[in-house]
Amino acid sequence: MYVRVKRALDLALSLAAIIALSWLFVIIAIAVKLEDGGNIIFRQKRIGIHKREFYIYKFRTMKAETPKDMPTHMLKDPQAYITQIGKFLRKSSLDELPQLFNILRGDMSIVGPRPALYNQYDLIEERDKYGANDITPGLTGWAQVNGRDELPIPVKAAYDGEYVRRMSLLFDIRIIIKTVFSVFTADGVREGKK
Repeated sequence: MYVRVKRALDLALSLAAIIALSWLFVIIAIAVKLEDGGNIIFRQKRIGIHKREFYIYKFRTMKAETPKDMPTHMLKDPQAYITQIGKFLRKSSLDELPQLFNILRGDMSIVGPRPALYNQYDLIEERDKYGANDITPGLTGWAQVNGRDELPIPVKAAYDGEYVRRMSLLFDIRIIIKTVFSVFTADGVREGKK
């Protein structure tokens, strides 16, 4: 039952946010283009509900020559690839704003497990144990607000499984509130570390 309500809320909130933040989209797009040229939006193959692949959208924060489809922590020197505007966008999580369009399309939800890269086989396999690959991935999630980049894969997957068990409107509201706090404090953000 909540899944239907959740989708309706996702549609309404993502559309409202896109309209309300359209001015910010324009400013960020201009800043990205002016600094490094190239594409404004970065597309990356991710794993969605029932392990279906889709392309996630982000504002590009890394230089054009950065290897594609590689998690930041696996790059030899991540800082060398991140643009100046990219550092700010990542720290503030504003690079994630284009995912509002993924939510509008139904690829993602506002709250759910963060979508794994298509080649993060260890995370995908671990999530299978908890049924976390069988729900719509989210812009933010329970694992995100409990450690984000700092969590080892088994712990991250366990948090995702806990979300599957506890999924409800009140739990989603709690996660959104914690997300706002985490974004303002840049809690759990670690570039280039596993």
